[in-house]
Amino acid sequence: MYGSGNQPVIVLKEGTERSKDKEAQFNNISAAKAVADAVRSTLGPKGMDKMLVNTIGDVVITNDGVTILKEIDVQHPAAKMVVEVAKTQDAECGDGTTTSVVLAGELLKQSETLIDANVHPTVITNGFKMAADKAVEILNEIAIDAKSDEVLKNVASTALVGKSVGDEEEALAEIVVKACKSVEEDGKVDTKNIRIQKKVGGVIGDTYLVQGVVIDKEKVHSRMPSHVEDAKIALFSCPLEVKKTEFDAQIQITDPTMMSSFLDEEEKSMKAMVEKIKEVGANVVFCQKGVDELVQHYLSKAGILAYRRLKESDLEAIAKATGANIVGNVMEMTKEDLGTAGAVDEKQVGEDGMAFITGCKNPKAITIFVRGGTEHVLEEVERALNDSIRVVGVAIEDGKVVAGAGAPEIELELRLDDYAASVGGREQLAIEKFAKAMEIIPWTLAENAGIDPIDSIIKLKNAHEKKENGAVYAGLDLDSGDAVDMKARNVLEPLRVKVQAINSAQEVANMILRIDDVIASRRAPPAPPQGAGGMPGM
Repeated sequence: MYGSGNQPVIVLKEGTERSKDKEAQFNNISAAKAVADAVRSTLGPKGMDKMLVNTIGDVVITNDGVTILKEIDVQHPAAKMVVEVAKTQDAECGDGTTTSVVLAGELLKQSETLIDANVHPTVITNGFKMAADKAVEILNEIAIDAKSDEVLKNVASTALVGKSVGDEEEALAEIVVKACKSVEEDGKVDTKNIRIQKKVGGVIGDTYLVQGVVIDKEKVHSRMPSHVEDAKIALFSCPLEVKKTEFDAQIQITDPTMMSSFLDEEEKSMKAMVEKIKEVGANVVFCQKGVDELVQHYLSKAGILAYRRLKESDLEAIAKATGANIVGNVMEMTKEDLGTAGAVDEKQVGEDGMAFITGCKNPKAITIFVRGGTEHVLEEVERALNDSIRVVGVAIEDGKVVAGAGAPEIELELRLDDYAASVGGREQLAIEKFAKAMEIIPWTLAENAGIDPIDSIIKLKNAHEKKENGAVYAGLDLDSGDAVDMKARNVLEPLRVKVQAINSAQEVANMILRIDDVIASRRAPPAPPQGAGGMPGM
C-alpha cells in the first residue's frame, strides 16, 4: 500500500499471518467440511458409532453428533463455528445435531463452485437466506398434525432407532411418551422434570417409569424402616448435627462436670431437632448435608426413615414431586413444609440400596429408571432417551411433525428449484445450490446403509415428482433402497427439528462465507511488574 510520493504505508507488521479473499474463504470452508465429515457416518439408523478416548483413557462410545463434537478437540475457528451449530440444535430441539452439521458442510461445499465462478459472497448469502425462508414455509405446508399419543410414540421411536438400545425402541418410546405427558403443563413440557437414574445390572428391557423420584442413596441407619406408607416428607438443606463455630474457638473446661454438661447440651440440641421433626409429623427425612450419629439413633428409635448427603438437584426433584418445601433450619419447620407420597421404599438394586418415592399425587418430577449390562451401554441409552424425551416434548408443544428418512429434504429440493426459477437474477444460482445441498441427507442415509446413493436419490425424486397421494412423504427404505411412504411407516420427526437444522445451517454457512480476511492477531504481552526490570543504566 502506497501513500503520497510513493512512500509505502505499513498497515500490518511484516510477517503477520494473513489469508485473504478466496484463500481465506476456501480455508474456512475446508475446515467446516472436515467437521461435517467427522460426524457424517453417524447419521441415520444405520449410522456407525465413534469411540472417543480421552487423555486419561476414559472411553465414550456414541453416534450422537453433539456428544462427538463436544468431545473432539477442534482448533480451527471456522470449525468451532460449526460445532456451535450442533450445540444450538441440541439446546433447541435435543435431536437433529448431525443433520444440521452435515447440512452446513454441504451448503459450504456447494458455494465453492459459485465463489470459483466469481459470484460475490453477498449474493450467495442473500440467496441462501431466501432459500431457507422458503424452505421453512414449505415445511410448514407439508407438516402433519401430532395430536395423538400414537404419533408421539412414533416420534419417540424414530429418535431411538439407530441408537444402542437393542430391540427395545417400542417399550422405551412408550415410557418416554408417558413421561412427557406426566410433566406437561398448559401445553408446555419442561423436560428437566424427567430425571434419568441409571444402575448397572439387568438388561435394557428392565427399564421402567417411576411416577416419583429415585435417589441413589442408602438409609443412614440399619434399624430404620425400609418401607414407609403414607409418607410425610421433610427436606433439609442444613445439616442435622451440631454446627461447628464459624471461626476457630477454644472452650476452656476446668473440671469434669463442665465437660459433662457441655456434652449434655450438645445431646439436648440434637434431641430437640428430632423432637421437632416428630412434632410436625414427618416420617421420612432427606438431608442435603450430614446427619450426626446421635441424630440417626434418635430418628431410628422414632421409626423415621432418613437419607443424607443428597445433591441439591435431588432435593429439588423431591420437592417438585411431593410438594414439600426445602427448609434451612430444623427448628423453623412447620407442617405446611412437609411433602406427601404414597410410599417411600428402600430397595436393594444390585449391591446398593436406593430410595424410591412413589405414589405422589400429580407429580411434577418423575424418573425413568434405566438398567443395562455395562456403564457404556447405560450412558448411550441415557443419551438416546434424552434425545427422545426432547423431541416428544417439542412435538407436544408445536403439535406438528414431518416424515423422516429424507422425505422432506427431497420435497424441499424440488420445490426450491421451482422457486429459484421464479426469483431470477444471480440469487437464483445460490437458491439452486441450496436446493442441491438438501440431497445430502438422503444421500448420506443411503451411504451409511450400504445402498447406492445415486439410485436412491433418483427413486426418491421420481416418487415425489409423480405427485400421487402420499408422494410428499416418500422417504428412503434403508433395507430395500426403495422410496416408501414414511407417514404410513410411522417414521416421523418434529417440525421444529427440521426448521432449526435448516436455519442454523444457513446462518453458519452465511457467517463463514462473509469472512474474506483472516488475520492472526498479536496481542502485546503484559507489562512486567514494577521493579522487575534490570538496574537503570545497565
